[in-house]
Amino acid sequence: MACRISELVLDAHDPHRLATFWCGVLGFTVLTHEEDSVEIGPGEGFGGAQPTIVFNRTDNPKREKLRLHIDVSATDQDQATELERLRELGARPVDVGQTGEETWHVLADPEGNEFCLLDGKVEPVTS
Repeated sequence: MACRISELVLDAHDPHRLATFWCGVLGFTVLTHEEDSVEIGPGEGFGGAQPTIVFNRTDNPKREKLRLHIDVSATDQDQATELERLRELGARPVDVGQTGEETWHVLADPEGNEFCLLDGKVEPVTS
């Protein structure tokens, strides 16, 4: 027997703003929407092949690099094109000590949470 990740929970100053950003990045939809919490996920909702993401409101500031971050890979275009798309959604490059020789790009979402855009494409998840 084993477990699998069913949802990721992130603190956010503005859960709705982050939900909108990450829906654009991942092609997810809003599954539940409350005043201080938003859950996003794939069309089939909770319990499907991909974990959902819950954004819970917090007033605590982000103080340092996250100990856990999300890596994403393009599904239908090359890395350079996907990087431009992510930047248009509001991602920005950040320096966490890279050498410049990496094959991935380190970015931050609108609240400064780091994530990486990996090189290469992956197959999209289908229901």
